[in-house]
Amino acid sequence: MQLKNINKEEEKNLPEDSHILHFWQPCKFEIDENFNFVNDNFLFNTFSNLLYMIAYPILIFITKFFYGFKIEGRENLEGITSGKVTVSNHVHPLDCTMVGLANAPQKTFYTSLETNFKIPVVRRIIKLLNAVPIPKNIKYTKAFMDSIDELLRNNKTVHFYPEGSLWPHYEKIRHFKNGAFDFAVRNNVPVVPMVIKFNKPKKISNLIKTRTTITLVIQKPIYPNKLLGKKDAIIDLKDRVRSSMCAETQD
Repeated sequence: MQLKNINKEEEKNLPEDSHILHFWQPCKFEIDENFNFVNDNFLFNTFSNLLYMIAYPILIFITKFFYGFKIEGRENLEGITSGKVTVSNHVHPLDCTMVGLANAPQKTFYTSLETNFKIPVVRRIIKLLNAVPIPKNIKYTKAFMDSIDELLRNNKTVHFYPEGSLWPHYEKIRHFKNGAFDFAVRNNVPVVPMVIKFNKPKKISNLIKTRTTITLVIQKPIYPNKLLGKKDAIIDLKDRVRSSMCAETQD
């Protein structure tokens, strides 16, 4: 894996959906007409729940120790009894872990690039942690969408990265794709914006600098406007969510 931050010159020339991180992807993975996007097998779910129980305290320690990670705004998740869509900026290889910790104890289902299921070891872990691959072949898009709809109807939490690609340590909010907001409008569920912020080191006596830390801010849920037609409601919801997240990064 190659990891680097985006500098100002690169920012000017990079398309917003460019992929900055490149992983080794030697494994085979293929979606076909028999593929289950959400595995409801009892044995699978037993192992998945066990992994959650083991991983949760470990991930809390890792994110706190290495990144000084903290979560703000948990109260904004209270009172949501329906399914919900959560969205965040995509700025760190472990930000999916941070989103999972923010949503805990409720499980998070993550929409993920199909190529991530070709990465050794990672492919097994993300599958057990309920990653749902986004099919490249439009032939299987309906089955994917039906699976996400069912999750939301069953009061589950589904996370999207509406920017579409990971830009390490990028501090602005990029433009959003429509997918997350389409699901929210179609299922009449709220979108909960989550903003990942990097707290830059502060100088102490001009001699010592503290490390950069990470904060995830959970914002208030934003609901679709039922008075608008579907297309307008999707754009309206997307714009309101992005505006809220942009305002947070300007603090």
